[in-house]
Amino acid sequence: MSLWVILPVSLPVFTITGIWVVYVMALYNQHVCPVNNWIYNESCEERLPQQRGPVFCCTLDNIPLISKCGTLAPESCFFSLTCTTGSFMVMLIGLLRYAHVIEKHQNCVLNVASLSTGWICAAGLFILGIFPVDLVKVLHYIGAGVAFPCSMLFVSLQSALTYRLAKTQGQYGVAHLRVGMALLALIALVLSGAFFVQESFVLQHASAIFEWIYCMLIMLFYGTFAFEFRGMSRDTLIILVRGERLQNFSSDSKPKSEFHSISNHHQPEVLTIL
Repeated sequence: MSLWVILPVSLPVFTITGIWVVYVMALYNQHVCPVNNWIYNESCEERLPQQRGPVFCCTLDNIPLISKCGTLAPESCFFSLTCTTGSFMVMLIGLLRYAHVIEKHQNCVLNVASLSTGWICAAGLFILGIFPVDLVKVLHYIGAGVAFPCSMLFVSLQSALTYRLAKTQGQYGVAHLRVGMALLALIALVLSGAFFVQESFVLQHASAIFEWIYCMLIMLFYGTFAFEFRGMSRDTLIILVRGERLQNFSSDSKPKSEFHSISNHHQPEVLTIL
């Protein structure tokens, strides 16, 4: 088994753990209300960090959206670290997956499109991570507007690509798994976006919950690349440099070897005639 399998496994472990740590820190510092809170008010006499008591007064500013959890210090530092590191890992996994498809099969439009959308998603994740929503709202929303749709497009393209390349029963099983995760992620993304623009406090809180579900599903989808990465070799890295399958080079050299074998076969006959 290749050590490259650690990379797709470590991405969901690191990012999911990271965003939950950010949530716990924000909850401890009373920057957001807990996810099990469904009661919100138009306004409060005191801001949430100044409140004391078992029951807190929450407004829309305290809804536990992932971005809201990582807005204020000190959790904002960990949120930026999680997003920037995760974006780099997303780019690396997408690039290695692109080369692995070329190595084991051949390049295609789906493979190129998946690489492009994966890298665009990583760029959006990087932007929303370094620009907090309450401080630089426009850039944060631009990053989110890029990362969320592109991540959905990436998992959809990868699901289709997995079906196209599947040959064994196990590979078809992985394809079924990815399609199921992609469908659940699509439902969570649509519901999160639809509820987010509503004026109802309950629906906006539900939007935050579906956002958490969507992000965890996307990260777990990246973890399924461990099935392909366990068979990865150093030839995959060579393909990244050469840009094509190694078999192409061996096939180009085949006529030359056949020519030498033919010439060596007829050489004794020529000597006999002489």
